[in-house]
Amino acid sequence: MGRQNLTLMTDLYELTMMQGYFKNKDRNETVIFDAFYRSNPCGGGYAVSAGLEQVIQYIKELHFAKEDIDYLSSLGIFSSDFLDYLSSFRFSGDIYAIPEGTVMFPREPVIKVVAPIMEAQLVETAILNIINHQSLIATKAARVCYAARGDGIMEFGLRRAQGPDAGTYGARAAVIGGCIGTSNVLCGQLFGVPVKGTHAHSWIMSFPDEYTAFKTYADMYPSACILLVDTYDTLKSGVPNAIRVFTEMREAGIPLAFYGIRLDSGDLAYLSKKARQMLDNAGFPDAVISASNDLDEYLIDSLKAQGAAITSWGVGTNLITSKDNPSFGGVYKLAAVMGPNGKFIPKIKLSENTEKITNPGDKKIYRIYDKESGKIKADLICLADEQYREQDDLLLFDPQEPWKKTKLKGGSYTLRPILEQIFKNGECCYNSPKVMDIRAYCQIELDTLWDESKRLVNPQEVHVDLSQRLYDIKIELLQKTSEK
Repeated sequence: MGRQNLTLMTDLYELTMMQGYFKNKDRNETVIFDAFYRSNPCGGGYAVSAGLEQVIQYIKELHFAKEDIDYLSSLGIFSSDFLDYLSSFRFSGDIYAIPEGTVMFPREPVIKVVAPIMEAQLVETAILNIINHQSLIATKAARVCYAARGDGIMEFGLRRAQGPDAGTYGARAAVIGGCIGTSNVLCGQLFGVPVKGTHAHSWIMSFPDEYTAFKTYADMYPSACILLVDTYDTLKSGVPNAIRVFTEMREAGIPLAFYGIRLDSGDLAYLSKKARQMLDNAGFPDAVISASNDLDEYLIDSLKAQGAAITSWGVGTNLITSKDNPSFGGVYKLAAVMGPNGKFIPKIKLSENTEKITNPGDKKIYRIYDKESGKIKADLICLADEQYREQDDLLLFDPQEPWKKTKLKGGSYTLRPILEQIFKNGECCYNSPKVMDIRAYCQIELDTLWDESKRLVNPQEVHVDLSQRLYDIKIELLQKTSEK
């Protein structure tokens, strides 16, 4: 999994900017950076936050070891006084974040860093690396699990992942997103998630015949006996030999606790229906039919629509790599700078692309729920000192098209702030839940989405609105900038 000290897992320009701040600015100037993303991955209606535990570990361990200082010195671009500063560097700021497993939407801060400018600048790359990857895979997993309509999804993409870290932390994120387990044993050891698996075609091929291979496997693992039936001929050989083994187990008084077949090739809809008929006719109606073979949410959805008799799915490459959308696109932007009066001065980044214009200032997020259904109505980004009362009417408007407005009557909605403080004055003040607890929380979170926002194609957008005060500040900054 690589070395524990990830301090140099950063882009060079973070360090060159730090030296620039060190030489030319007040190194203790407090700033706010927001990490957020601009569009949902996979064309979906939401994303799932993941990776915070690893961000916490990174911040806790953030320091420059002697070998780090020596390496930076060898580059010939850093002064000795700056390197001396780095040798005693520690993070001393505050961090707020959306907890792992929470559904989230574009343009709202996933992580907010409030810290001296040099510290806030250094942590950018690692935060984005960790959050972008795990949030992407957790989101993809949630989509795959949604397509399966309650069937179990097992993640087993380790051999196709882009390296050990991506395979292991990706498996962690996939479980958060809804997978029931992973084939990755290291992930199981590190994070306490279930590990699952069957056998490969090579197991079958290493024996004189298919029946002997199945029988040997069943003798060894009678309580977890899933047999891969497509090595030679699924319907003429594989399924009949599996039925023969199951019959012998039953006749021997061996409990058939968890047993069945796996399909890994061919027309999965046709083969599963035929196999189901054969198993039922043989007296094994509770035998599991699992499937693999380059599955993703779209193929699973199609197979379900075709009436495939599959109730367990193994998803590898397309999940662990999020093959159709391999990057999350999170960014990290300066939002405010502390003024001489101790108050934050909002900052804004402009762009010819409207979606790239940032939201300025020190912000927080309220999630607004329909009181009757418990479903999400919208998210409201407001200034950190703004307060709202559920008994008051609430006027929401689209910040891109402010003439589009919705008025929520007092008492018809509930509010929940979703940013939680993670670090205070450099000390962690948050306990990360266990992965399986995050998974359970994520399932509750996904249930707060309307069905229209969860559909795989052309989902309904969940609105992320700005408070009137924040919107006014943004417009004022835009006007001032355009007048320069």
